[in-house]
Amino acid sequence: MNPNESIYENLGGAEALHRLVEVFYAKVQLHPQLGPLFPEDISPVLEKQYQFLTQFFGGGPLYSELHGHPMMRARHMHIPITPERAEEWLQCMKEALVETGVEEPLRSFVLSRLAGPAHHFVNMPQE
Repeated sequence: MNPNESIYENLGGAEALHRLVEVFYAKVQLHPQLGPLFPEDISPVLEKQYQFLTQFFGGGPLYSELHGHPMMRARHMHIPITPERAEEWLQCMKEALVETGVEEPLRSFVLSRLAGPAHHFVNMPQE
């Protein structure tokens, strides 16, 4: 991990981030608790996730340029997100990071950066 580069650059840029998002959502779609929360046509979700992560990880304001301010919690309020689902989402991301070859300490750093937003989206009590 190069501390002089953004997370986006450390992950490998656009191509690597696209691959991470694809692997991640393949896991999410198969997950018994998470899969049913997403539409059958997941393509728009993948593209928005790529745009958001590009911005979130320092690759430029791609999401904001296309959709305005992220307001991610508000955009997720229609989805029942419990603490357990937030953890399951993070677990799918951890598995995707491993599968795409993201090594430590970058893998743990990415997960720690995503843990805050994942838990911020919680809008339902524990199951």
